[in-house]
Amino acid sequence: MQDHDQDLYWMHRAIDLSRLCPPAEGAYSVGAVIVDANGVELASGFSRETDVHVHAEEAAIAKLPEEDPQLKESTIYSTLEPCSQRRSRPMPCAQLILAAGIPRVVIAWREPSLFVADCVGYELLAAAGVTLVELPELESAARAVNSHLFPDAS
Repeated sequence: MQDHDQDLYWMHRAIDLSRLCPPAEGAYSVGAVIVDANGVELASGFSRETDVHVHAEEAAIAKLPEEDPQLKESTIYSTLEPCSQRRSRPMPCAQLILAAGIPRVVIAWREPSLFVADCVGYELLAAAGVTLVELPELESAARAVNSHLFPDAS
């Protein structure tokens, strides 16, 4: 199991990735990193990395072979709660994580109701038995990358 210091380290890596996202008016800038049980990075991704609709978790998962056995003991770090619904793809990120068999998800902040009134990615993952960890001490850093979406916030 990952300890708190490792979680902070990998979330900082995910936040750095989120800074690579081309800003978009209608989408969050998110970074994601998949780490194996030994603390080795397996894959990473960021929003809009390969096309305008790709999400960070989706980009990272797509870099690994389907049914990769390492995923069954890995952790995915995402700067934002995995989405529970989306218009641009048939499967939201919470479902992609479940389909990949990733048992542990670490996030920096929950999705605000800016684009989706009630994101329930966290709840979907919890109901499926996924271990969830929130790092509220990194919420402001993850949110700052998305300041273009919150112009009135200081």
